[in-house]
Amino acid sequence: MTSLPGGTDQGSSTAGHGPVLCARCGTLADGPEPVTWTCSVENGVRQYFCDTCSRENLRAIEGRLDSSWW
Repeated sequence: MTSLPGGTDQGSSTAGHGPVLCARCGTLADGPEPVTWTCSVENGVRQYFCDTCSRENLRAIEGRLDSSWW
């Protein structure tokens, strides 16, 4: 996970900011920050993706990473 300078992500969906929803399918998380979900910071906004959406799109997710990450 990457953070913006200053250690925070603008517009992040974290505890105290309401429920966490999957950015792809809209599934509601069981907890405030689901540890098994994929987190992505895109254009300064933190987005979460549920287990199912993450698995179904794993190749696309990996394709965006620099080679140093894999």
